[in-house]
Amino acid sequence: MSSKESKAPINGFWSPLRIVATIIVLSLFAAFGVSSCNSNDPSPVAGPTNTAPPGPAPEPNASPAVLSQLPAPVLQAQLKSANGAQLKLSDYSGKVMLVNLWATWCGPCRIETPELVRLNKEFQSRGVEIVGLSTEDPDASAQSVRQFVKDNNVDYHVGWATPEVAAFLMAGRGSIPQSFIITRDGHILRRFIGFHPQITPPQIREALEQALNYTG
Repeated sequence: MSSKESKAPINGFWSPLRIVATIIVLSLFAAFGVSSCNSNDPSPVAGPTNTAPPGPAPEPNASPAVLSQLPAPVLQAQLKSANGAQLKLSDYSGKVMLVNLWATWCGPCRIETPELVRLNKEFQSRGVEIVGLSTEDPDASAQSVRQFVKDNNVDYHVGWATPEVAAFLMAGRGSIPQSFIITRDGHILRRFIGFHPQITPPQIREALEQALNYTG
């Protein structure tokens, strides 16, 4: 068999239709294969992050109800805000909170942000406060976080988590983004690790409705 004949099956296999199908499959892997980042990953722009111990492989869905009470040191912790002021989670006691741990260098976090903006517009008038807390170093990432807030028209509260606050909320699971639905009396009702653009938003909406109707 000549070399020309031996190449014929390969050329036949890689038909235009198979090439297009392969490109589509690879694109889907690129779009949905990574749903979270590890908070221990180094930031390519903003320097080191506030870290928590790395956890198992991330899951882009909700965990069962946790109902852990936020302790006073977490509620009262003085957190730097992107607008230059200080904020505390206790500032929003009596309201349902969505606390989101994120970082500017985290791709899934960036994809999730427009959804959080939509959620804020939808639920803020009903007594829900969204607080985005970056796990990055607040000094090294100050400019990048503020620029990100401006570029993405973020209209909810944004600041930085202290290492202690991040460690308590993550509870050993170092993946970001992580979102926590917190009831009016300070209990964590639901926890979301990672982000999937089709699965996560309706789950968060359902959890917010549950928190708004939660009576303890």
